[in-house]
Amino acid sequence: MNPIKPLLGALLGAQLALAAAAGAAPRLAEQPYSWRPVEIVGGGFVDGFAFQPAVPGLSYARTDMGGAYRRDSATGRWQPLLDFLPLRDVNLMGVESLAIDPNNPDALYLACGTYTNPAVPNGALLRSSDRGKTFQRTDLPFKLGANEGGRGNGERLAVDPNDGRVLWLASRLNGLWRSSDAGASFQRVDSFPDAAWQRNDNDGPPPGWGGSDGKATINFILFDPASGTRGQPTRTIYAGVSVVGRPSLWVSTDAGASWQPLPRAPTRHRPMRATLASDGHLYVAYASEPGPHRMRDGAVWRYDVREQSWADITPDRPSPTDPFGYATVTVDPANPQRLLASTAGRGRGDQLWRSTDGGATWRSLFTDARFDAAAAPYVADTHLHWLYDVKIDPANPDHALFTTGYGGWETLNLRDADAGKPTTWRVMSTGIEETVALALHSPTTGVPLVTAIGDYSGFVHADLDKPAPGNPKPPFFGNTHDVTGAELAPEVIVRIGHARDGGKNLGYSLDGGATWREPKSVPAGKPTGDGFIAVSADGQTWIWTPKGGTPHVSHDHGDTWTAVQGLPAGTRVIADRVNPKRFHAMALFDNQLFGSTDSGLSFTARPLALPDGPATRAAAGSNNRSDRGDDRGGQDRLYATPGREGDLWLAAFHGLYRAGNGKAFKRLPSVSEIHAFGLGRAAPGAKDPTLYLVGTVAGQYGIFRSTDSAKTWRRINDDAHQWGLILQVSGDPKVFGRVYVGTHGRGVLYGDPK
Repeated sequence: MNPIKPLLGALLGAQLALAAAAGAAPRLAEQPYSWRPVEIVGGGFVDGFAFQPAVPGLSYARTDMGGAYRRDSATGRWQPLLDFLPLRDVNLMGVESLAIDPNNPDALYLACGTYTNPAVPNGALLRSSDRGKTFQRTDLPFKLGANEGGRGNGERLAVDPNDGRVLWLASRLNGLWRSSDAGASFQRVDSFPDAAWQRNDNDGPPPGWGGSDGKATINFILFDPASGTRGQPTRTIYAGVSVVGRPSLWVSTDAGASWQPLPRAPTRHRPMRATLASDGHLYVAYASEPGPHRMRDGAVWRYDVREQSWADITPDRPSPTDPFGYATVTVDPANPQRLLASTAGRGRGDQLWRSTDGGATWRSLFTDARFDAAAAPYVADTHLHWLYDVKIDPANPDHALFTTGYGGWETLNLRDADAGKPTTWRVMSTGIEETVALALHSPTTGVPLVTAIGDYSGFVHADLDKPAPGNPKPPFFGNTHDVTGAELAPEVIVRIGHARDGGKNLGYSLDGGATWREPKSVPAGKPTGDGFIAVSADGQTWIWTPKGGTPHVSHDHGDTWTAVQGLPAGTRVIADRVNPKRFHAMALFDNQLFGSTDSGLSFTARPLALPDGPATRAAAGSNNRSDRGDDRGGQDRLYATPGREGDLWLAAFHGLYRAGNGKAFKRLPSVSEIHAFGLGRAAPGAKDPTLYLVGTVAGQYGIFRSTDSAKTWRRINDDAHQWGLILQVSGDPKVFGRVYVGTHGRGVLYGDPK
């Protein structure tokens, strides 16, 4: 073993302290705000659970890009644990693995790191001694991939049940690691053979982002508590490796000093998850791919540790016409004969199987199950999928949970199935918000907010504190890329996105979001739904700019479309918020402004002359990010001022500018970086709207508000509410001080002054 010291201060130099460092620059004045989630519920992949066996009701959840949560046992609501992470540590919002110490109810460990590509920082272990209220950080000398293929496998991080000082961490690219000081430092386990986990020529090329966990694939660590004594490291440890055609299950019987392949273990498929029952049986779920996407094949096997014999106990056989794998198998801590196993990647929806005889026979639970989606009505439109973790509550054998790609479900009558009765399942994700907000629209009258959400369409939020009754449709979108409305006719709302089931990629409402329609046609070339939509102040003119495509204009609610003249392909257009005939556009890096006074039929160009020189083009990055921020964010865009014709704000990544009607842009002081920008209702007595900005002001990063046209700013968030990457911000035109914040993986928040 080669000791590696924690890389303190490395990679963006960020400690996770909640207080400002001594000697830091003076902080801007702050305006305290109260923050609450805009209730969507779930919306992303909750890929792992953990029950704390020492404390009934105490449980945790991890997500692939939206942090970790602890459940409030009194209310059932999940409490976010990583909202303090700032932008510089956004890579840590993805939780690769989660571990508890079964003998220390206050200990919690999170292995954090979202991607393994070279452009992102290394991962880190966050360790807590107070159930996630505060954390200490250990920087790791390798990367983790919480939002990559195989992210539902696990657990890769585990605490020795006999010695809480000992942690094991299975990496994707750098082998197996061990800590003997409760995660303060890690050492590489050189005794685990490299040939066991490194890819070779027989493995074939690694699949893409969605279906592979990369080049090296140790995906779980499992202890046999009976092989050790309290206070000493456990002797028997199992490790699963995501390979096929060669040994994939390894065992150590000397606390990790040496490792051998588990005798006669199956090698046709990859091990996904495993569980060890108290009667000495090891259960393993297998699949052809690491997931979480479609599978070709899979199985469930049982290993008798004492007899060293294997039995195939697969509940239902995949076939070429019905391909799928198995994601997990779990055992009831109170009874080693009671099991649950879940399929993965089944096209018509996944299945959960129940056994009460150690896998000899199985019963399908979903055939007659009842599902209650009241806590998140939109999930009724999505079949059950990505059941990559299933757990039975050690304190209540009737209570079980399973993950999905949009949160998770739970039952409180699991054992009814053993008597042939149906089980009842309900959404259990309240408090978990893991969506990506691609656009926000707050109309001048009517509902508070309309959201454009990645993967799960978007919502009309009539009540910010209650989930919407479902997604707006028709059409039914997957991603909604943009949504906006008419300043003077707020009943008109238009959205674009990726339509499902053959629908058109645009939908509109003429009654403030109560009902929706599809247009008769879409622009030539069948635009994909990416890009931007602009709606004139009176709602009669729509300009759709597909990503990289020719802008088109409609004056008849999408019955017909005409190519816009005078605009380069891909140019985002915004409506003037006073004059219905006027539109504005910008080519920032080509130093051009464009204006239309004929309802969007044509645009005239004029030079864009910034007082401090042209903007510099962004250098290419990864995962939508470049040296000018995330390309889905609100930076490098024009914004029109409500109530002032031709009055524009340019929220460039490197600063804020303003231009009156036809005048040159002037740079506003103090702002040095912008990631999101928006306007809201003016303060009492103020002439201009309130400004909201996510970025750096006077050398400080945060969310800021100005009520005096950017002369002064106040920070409105605090260090406990940072949410990693923020893509969008918008004020509410109806309520002074109310602001909406759209994050990358932590949903949408709304804030009001305290």
